[in-house]
Amino acid sequence: MKYRIPARWAPYLLVSPFLILFAVFGLFPLLFSAWLAFQSWEPTSGIESMTFVGVDNFVFALTDRWFWKSLYNTMWLAVVAGLPQHLVALPLAVFLHQAFGRWRGLFSGAYFLPYITSTVAISMLFGSLFSTDYGLVNQALHALFGTENINWMRSPDAIKPAVAMVVFWRYVGFNLVLYLAALQTLPKDLYQAATLDGAGPWQQFWRITLPGIKPMILFGVTLSIIGGLQLFEEPFILTNGKGGADQAAMTVGMYLYRLAFDFSDFGGASALAWIMFGVIALLTWLTNQAFADRQVKA
Repeated sequence: MKYRIPARWAPYLLVSPFLILFAVFGLFPLLFSAWLAFQSWEPTSGIESMTFVGVDNFVFALTDRWFWKSLYNTMWLAVVAGLPQHLVALPLAVFLHQAFGRWRGLFSGAYFLPYITSTVAISMLFGSLFSTDYGLVNQALHALFGTENINWMRSPDAIKPAVAMVVFWRYVGFNLVLYLAALQTLPKDLYQAATLDGAGPWQQFWRITLPGIKPMILFGVTLSIIGGLQLFEEPFILTNGKGGADQAAMTVGMYLYRLAFDFSDFGGASALAWIMFGVIALLTWLTNQAFADRQVKA
C-alpha cells in the first residue's frame, strides 16, 4: 500500500527546503550573534569557554576610539561615494531614456558592468591607476594641473578619496539601471500633455519625472545607505586589510573583521555588529521620513 501525503501538508513540504536553509544559515547565525554579544569567548578554547559579561562588550565598543574613528571613516565614504552616485545616475538615466530609445539597454548594460565585476579585479585595477610613480591618475593630474605625484595608498588625506572613487565607479551603474527601469514605467501621455501645456524639459523633469520615480529614489538611497555603512571589500583589498595610513580607510566592517579574526574578540565584534544594525535601522527610518509625503492641512 502506497503512503500518500495529505494534501494539506503539501504547501509546507514545498517550502520546507527554504525554511530549513534559512534556519541553518540565516536564523541560527543571527541568534547566535545576539547571544555572543553578551559573552566573552576565545573560540580556540571551545564553546564551553564562553563567559557571560552582560553589556561589557557594548560599553567597550562605544568607548573605543577606534570604533568611532572607523565610524567616521564609514560615514565619510558613505556620503562622498554614495551621494554622487545618485546625482550622476539620475540625470544620466534620463538622458539615456530620452536619447537612445530601444538602444538604451545596451548603454545601461555597459554602465552596469562594473557592478558585476569581481571586487578583487576592480581593486587591483585601481591600485595600478593610483600608483604613485606610474599611475594614470597622477599622470593625468600632473598634465592638467601640474601637481606633484600623490601617494594615494599611503597618505591619510588621499586614501579616502581614492576608495570613494572606486566605490562610486562600481555602483553608479547599479543606480542607473534602477532609475532607468523606473523611467520606463512613467506614462508618455503625461509628457505629451505637459508639452501641449507649454511645460519645458526642466519643468517636466521637476513636475513629472522626479515625483514619478520617487519610490525608486527612496529604494536606491536606502540601498546606498545600507551598503555604505557595510562597506568592506573595496577598502579591505586596496589597503591589504590594514586600513591604510593612520587607519584612514578603516571602515566599521573592517574593524569588526579585525576585532574578530585578528584579536579573537568575537563577543566584541558581535556587539559592534548589533550597534551598527541599530545605526543602519535609524538612518533607514530617517530616510523614509525624509521621503514621506507631507500633507498640508487646510
